[in-house]
Amino acid sequence: MLYYLATHYTAHAGVLNIFSYHTVRAGGALVTGFLFCVVVGPKLIEALWTLKVGQHIKQEHVEELHALHKGKAGTPTMGGLLIVVSTLLSLLIWSTLTNRLMLAAVGVMCLMAAVGLLDDYIKLRRKHNDGLSAKAKLLGQLLAGGLLGLYVVTNPITNGASYFASADILDWERLSKELLGGEGVLLDDLSEHMRPEVKERLAFGEPNAFTRELVLADLNGALEAGDFYDAASAVGSGSAGADSRERVRLNRRALEVAAPEVFGKSVRTPHTKVGIPGLKDVMIPLGVFYVLFVILIMVGSTNAVNLTDGLDGLAAGASVISIGAFTGIAYVVSRADWSSYLFVMHVPEASELTVFGSAILGSGLGFLWFNTHPAAIFMGDTGSLALGGVIASMAVLTKQELILPIVGGLFVLEALSVIIQVVSFKTRGKRVFRMAPLHHHFELKGWSETKVTIRFWILALMFALLSLSTLKLR
Repeated sequence: MLYYLATHYTAHAGVLNIFSYHTVRAGGALVTGFLFCVVVGPKLIEALWTLKVGQHIKQEHVEELHALHKGKAGTPTMGGLLIVVSTLLSLLIWSTLTNRLMLAAVGVMCLMAAVGLLDDYIKLRRKHNDGLSAKAKLLGQLLAGGLLGLYVVTNPITNGASYFASADILDWERLSKELLGGEGVLLDDLSEHMRPEVKERLAFGEPNAFTRELVLADLNGALEAGDFYDAASAVGSGSAGADSRERVRLNRRALEVAAPEVFGKSVRTPHTKVGIPGLKDVMIPLGVFYVLFVILIMVGSTNAVNLTDGLDGLAAGASVISIGAFTGIAYVVSRADWSSYLFVMHVPEASELTVFGSAILGSGLGFLWFNTHPAAIFMGDTGSLALGGVIASMAVLTKQELILPIVGGLFVLEALSVIIQVVSFKTRGKRVFRMAPLHHHFELKGWSETKVTIRFWILALMFALLSLSTLKLR
């Protein structure tokens, strides 16, 4: 909403231009989501108490745990609705509402929230911890993952021919001569987009690192503003009617064809390739199998967050930390200069994911205001599945899929503890942990609930910081 005020009325009121900046809108979305939760939260909790929408505490087979948690019986659940509604309201005010990556992430969040809401509703009706069957819940996860994967495969979010990085220039000396001399119609057009001060630097000979950055900035600006594809009749006809993403792709392709000894070929179909953290320009090509990969990410992420949701504030706090990390990553990959410098895949439209992530971040913190021990409300599967879906979709839409196990390292540990416990009991007849997931193991060892939660938050924060450091390691 505010973004459109900026685009239509800045000429009349210059101050409105601040709403065109992603960072400003991200900050506004965070604060709005938080304030809405804090203001509406008490009313929602009171309404849920009135409707007797309370949590059932399982007693069968877990007597020790029941003794610790029996005081939570009747605490309102379905609190995930507060997170989802607060996020949507915040986005309505601060986002562009037309960014396709943001809309895809919102779609996944709402779909997984709907699955969780149905699960919570069935539990309340039955007054039991058994809601949707495992198969029904898996079907919802498969649907969300499949739709997201199909969308990315059929609607590329990053282009094979995109912005230039330093490694894409094969011969800097030849490029300098071409830009100064303008040999050929195409390169002569390119030369016109270079700033005079940059040409002056090139005239002194082999460009140093700083000059190369200036040249790259002008080259990438030319990709956005030029019409080289039209000039290269051997390649095709016209980029004038193309949108901004297509214009960049077509213009770079034209330059690659016109001067192959100067401009290296860009990676083809990168949207179905998966980059390996720590390795530069090494990607795993998955092709159509990328859809199955996205489904795996969705199922793993939503289940892991769901398993972690067992203590007051644990899943909410850990999710906020992971989403905060991906919000930062979204901003990095949306910038041509930063993604080029860090050798990560450039996703131009991911900038709006910073607004989306910030809205979730604020809403999650607002929910945590009431969810800390002793919790006044639980998120239920409505919240845990929605947050798991958000984390999965942000990993996919920022093209940082393999960083997800590091960003969500705590969730991985929780899920692994369940897998290890089940496999050990079925194969050896023995349990490795006193109880799984892992947080219950430490509870039964005598740690207080608050101690377990805060220590696990610390682990989640360490994993998130570690994931950000991997962006530089190439």
